[in-house]
Amino acid sequence: MELGAPWGLSFPDLPDSASLIVIARGSAQLELEMEKSDQTTVLSSGDVALLPNGGAHVLRDGKDSPLHVLGTSQCQRSTAANPVRLGGEGARTTLVAGAFRYGAGRRIPLFERLPSVIHIAASDARVSPWLSSTVQLLIAESAAHSAGGTVVVSRLVDVLFVQALRTFIMSGKCKECGLRALGDAQIGKALQLVHERPAESWTVESLARAVGLSRSAFAARFSELVGEAPLEYVSRWRMTKAAELLRESDLTVLDVAERAGYRSEAAFNRAFKRHEGTAPARYRRQQVNARS
Repeated sequence: MELGAPWGLSFPDLPDSASLIVIARGSAQLELEMEKSDQTTVLSSGDVALLPNGGAHVLRDGKDSPLHVLGTSQCQRSTAANPVRLGGEGARTTLVAGAFRYGAGRRIPLFERLPSVIHIAASDARVSPWLSSTVQLLIAESAAHSAGGTVVVSRLVDVLFVQALRTFIMSGKCKECGLRALGDAQIGKALQLVHERPAESWTVESLARAVGLSRSAFAARFSELVGEAPLEYVSRWRMTKAAELLRESDLTVLDVAERAGYRSEAAFNRAFKRHEGTAPARYRRQQVNARS
C-alpha cells in the first residue's frame, strides 16, 4: 500500500486468521476497534505488528485522519503491480498488510492468552537479524514483478509469522501466556507428544514419565506455563482436533471419536457437546451449511 498523509484505513475482521503488518517506510498508528481505550501502537519503518487472534483494526498516520473502509475484495485485488494508493500529498508511508489463515473454525489453544498485538520494533537490539532479513525480503518481493512472486510472498508470510512468535517468546514478554510453554524443554516436549498423539490414553503420570519429571513437579510446571492443568489441556486439544476432523473429513463420528482418544461414541458425544455446545453430528451439519 502506498499512502500519503493524511490517510487512514479500516481493516475488516477476517475470521480464523491472524493479521500481519510490515512497515516498509514511513510510520503508522495501529488501533484495535475492539478496544475502547485510546491506546495506540506506533509503528516505524521495518517494524512488524502481528495480531495473532485477528480482529478489526485501524491504521492511520495521525489520530484525526479520516478513515477509508477497506473491503476484503479490495485487499484481494491489491498486488505489487496494482497497490492500494490513498491519502493526500503529505509524508509517504509504504506498508504490506496481509493475513495468515488458520483454516475455517480452527482455534489455537496456546494463542488464547497472547496479547491482541505483538509489536516487534526494528530498532530493538534483541531482534534477530534473521527477522530483519525476512522483513526486507518480504518488502522486496511484494514490490517486485518477478515470476512466482505470489508463492514466495506466501512462504515468507509463513516464515515471518513463526519468527514473530519466536521473537516474542524469547523477548521475555511472554510471561502471562501459554505460548511460552513451548520454550521449556520438558513442557514443550509434553505438548508435542499431546499434539502428535491425541488418541493416546495420556495421564499426568505418563506425560511426566515421558519428559523425565516427577508427577507433582510436572503438573505444577505445566499449569504454571500453559495456564491450565495437563489433562484439561489434553481434553481441549482432543476437542480441537475432533472439530477439525468433523469439518474437514468424511470420517464417521465413531472414527473421529477414536482418533480423539475416546473408545465410546457416547462418551465422545457428551464431551464434545460440553466443549462446543452442540453434538458432533449437528456441528458437522452446521459447518457444511455455513460453507454452502
